[in-house]
Amino acid sequence: MNERRYERALEELKASSGDPWMVLKIMGEFVEGFDTMRHVGPGISIFGSARTKEGTKHYEMGRAVAGQLARRGYSVITGGGPGAMEAANRGAQEAGGKSIGLNIDLPMEQTPNPYQDVEINFRYFFARKVCFAKYALGYVVMPGGFGTMDEFFEALTLIQTHKMNDFPIVLMGKDYWGGLVRWIKKSMIAEGTISPNDADMFYLTDDPAEAADVIHRALEEGSHIRPEWRRQMSHARKQAARINASKRIEGRKGKATPEAKPNAKPKPKMKPKTKTVKGKKSPGRGKKSGG
Repeated sequence: MNERRYERALEELKASSGDPWMVLKIMGEFVEGFDTMRHVGPGISIFGSARTKEGTKHYEMGRAVAGQLARRGYSVITGGGPGAMEAANRGAQEAGGKSIGLNIDLPMEQTPNPYQDVEINFRYFFARKVCFAKYALGYVVMPGGFGTMDEFFEALTLIQTHKMNDFPIVLMGKDYWGGLVRWIKKSMIAEGTISPNDADMFYLTDDPAEAADVIHRALEEGSHIRPEWRRQMSHARKQAARINASKRIEGRKGKATPEAKPNAKPKPKMKPKTKTVKGKKSPGRGKKSGG
């Protein structure tokens, strides 16, 4: 089914007669995306490979960083597919946060994962990418392929050219991204193709809690000069308080209903006391009547 839709989309791009109708379809995707995403609250977009296997180091890393962000009050936005995207949606749901998937019709790989609270389907990559950037306060970039690198470098380009607010970007996985970061510093900066401070636009770590802290701290500091961030951070604090309160309530309920100890002897029942009413003798204690 997805393959047929993908082929039809390619045919529409090739056919000049379909251009006016294609514009309306593109507009429809923007309208649906904007209308849905404006309700998700402060979000962080997480990118990564659809080929990341469950149970691997990078899968669990994505799951953990999403949980850390959710507990700080952020919605988690992913591409909605398997692999690293599934790990992030799953981590957000497990932590009690909001999990959003921006799915794309592809002939292979893209099967929506089951951990999405909000699911939107796109046919056009560029409409989907606009929603990733427009409704996110930051990016987390997990190990991935060309698509992941595309999202990463496009965000750097938009920030560098001041087309998008300078927001925090974190690369997860020093072993995976270390070579790229070294090349950026040793080749691109050395050749003068980027400025030395351009390398400060992203942060590299292996620690999910540190990644969430870096993003949260950057947004807290930026909220002092950006009114739109101030509103979003206020919403994030309320969301975090709600999530943490519900976790505490669940913890108390667990403590309030301890399991019965095996082989525990039941307490003996106390015999009810017989009351004596003044001026009358209690039943069974009077003298027997004569004759």
